[in-house]
Amino acid sequence: MDIESLKITLQNFKPEEILRFLDTNYSREVVFTTSFGAEDQVITDMIYKNNLDIKIVTLDTGRLFEETYKVFYSTIEKYRINIEVFYPQNQLLEKLLTEKGPYSFYESIENRKECCNIRKVEPLSRAINGFKIWITGIRAEQSLGRAKNQFVEYDEKNKIIKIHPIFSWTLSEIMEYIAKHNVPYNSLHDKGYVSIGCAPCTRAIQPGEDFRAGRWWWEQNSGKECGLHSK
Repeated sequence: MDIESLKITLQNFKPEEILRFLDTNYSREVVFTTSFGAEDQVITDMIYKNNLDIKIVTLDTGRLFEETYKVFYSTIEKYRINIEVFYPQNQLLEKLLTEKGPYSFYESIENRKECCNIRKVEPLSRAINGFKIWITGIRAEQSLGRAKNQFVEYDEKNKIIKIHPIFSWTLSEIMEYIAKHNVPYNSLHDKGYVSIGCAPCTRAIQPGEDFRAGRWWWEQNSGKECGLHSK
């Protein structure tokens, strides 16, 4: 699969056109990972409305907000779709909590990344294994690091092509789509949470703060990523 050719083919496509193209040309080789944030909800809505055969998966870290579970429930109720759930491996999680307790991630960046690897990165590797294309809700506006990405890129770590159909959308466009199409969304977005992860590691942002400022806010210069989208 030639990434440059794919990029050229898709460069002028709208998000729904990208999804339809992938479904038509790479049937059952495409996976979409959702965390039930606003961006992911838009893509889920597009997949459903176009009746696309794209696998939808999610990671349950065991530390999610109650509001996240509520939008998970609302999503499967509205669309009547199956979303496959991947959990951390029991042995790894049990070992971590036994040796370091429930809040080791506050103690150092290394500890936080260890927790993220167990709760997110390893389950993700299982969730996308065997697929050729991974669809995400990443947007350029979310951070300086993500703005440097391409809307079609190769994930060397996971050996998979990543495509971000709404890469160029603004947050305003996301919320306008949600309102127009009555898409279920996480109520925390109305309380200043623009990026929602695990409950102990997420806070609302203040006016003027970066989109990712609410994630691992106690860290300085750590890159503000958990490892899911690092190359």
